[in-house]
Amino acid sequence: MANNTTPARVADLMSTDVEFIAPDATVDAAATLMGEIEVGALPVGSAERIEGVVTDRDILYRLVARGRDPARVTVREIMSRPVVSCRPTDGLREAMDLMAANHVRRLAVLSESGTVIGWLTLADLSRRLLVDEPTVQAALHSLTEEPA
Repeated sequence: MANNTTPARVADLMSTDVEFIAPDATVDAAATLMGEIEVGALPVGSAERIEGVVTDRDILYRLVARGRDPARVTVREIMSRPVVSCRPTDGLREAMDLMAANHVRRLAVLSESGTVIGWLTLADLSRRLLVDEPTVQAALHSLTEEPA
């Protein structure tokens, strides 16, 4: 069970600064943007119409491993779909369960009208757990203690 400092909702951890890439952009442009803003994935489309997600793994497996030219391949050709999403009012356990069930590391956070209003990543959840979960803190502390 989470302690009082652990947020209970997706809204408490999600990033609201979401950068999108157009589906007809080249993979080269997507990879450049991902490097510039230091992310492993970009939602494809717009806040009003998310079409997919392009990840570093998509680029590796669907482009690089196949010897395709990133300047000639569009994001649409390699992006992952469907986009798995949640609501800002969802609990963190629900979000983690969604990620696990769908084998994804990030969720689009949608408003009631279906507009993307945020992004929640496994890294966001992990950082919070490392900081706020007493069980995790105790385990880390015991690993770093010097033997008596």
